[in-house]
Amino acid sequence: MSWWFYTIPFISALIHWLTLRMALKLLFHPRRPRKIAGFRLQGIFPKRQRQIAESLGKIAGKELFSFKDIELAITDPENVKKILPLADQHIDDFLHNKLKESLPVISMFIGEKTILQLKTVFIKELEELFPLIVKNYVGELKSSLDMEKIMVDKIVNFSPEKLEQMLAQILTNEFQLLQRMAAAWGFLIGLLQILLTLLLK
Repeated sequence: MSWWFYTIPFISALIHWLTLRMALKLLFHPRRPRKIAGFRLQGIFPKRQRQIAESLGKIAGKELFSFKDIELAITDPENVKKILPLADQHIDDFLHNKLKESLPVISMFIGEKTILQLKTVFIKELEELFPLIVKNYVGELKSSLDMEKIMVDKIVNFSPEKLEQMLAQILTNEFQLLQRMAAAWGFLIGLLQILLTLLLK
């Protein structure tokens, strides 16, 4: 048999590698619709960007982004305690300084002991009031913000170039691995062809 017969595994590996490389390229190219040999050709992502955006928008809007989770996180007693020191500072400043400026006559009758009592009452009231305020605010936010639409608009307005660049950065290693696997698979198929040919002879 001629020497070229034994190059079949290498040719098969090259063909499989090129086929997968072209398939990966066709995910993004051509970016604009083109007619090639009578066929209208466009990359899968640019062609289906709207459908992809809508699918991702639904997932993000309904599954990943939850107003309820935000509400629970903000109104969690441990998180409320974290903002109380700041509230304490503002209330203290108000009772010691701003109250004297706004109502000097009343402040004359309020001593340090009364200020401490007032501050304690205000902080306790704030602890109870804050979760209610947040709950109402998140409810208003939910009705005014359509997260699904926001996500869809963001993805649709992504340029195909930027989308390709982002995915390439994330999936470079995976793409390279797929190409190597395709080449290895092609090589094995080529070897199998040689073995079958030799056995049949």
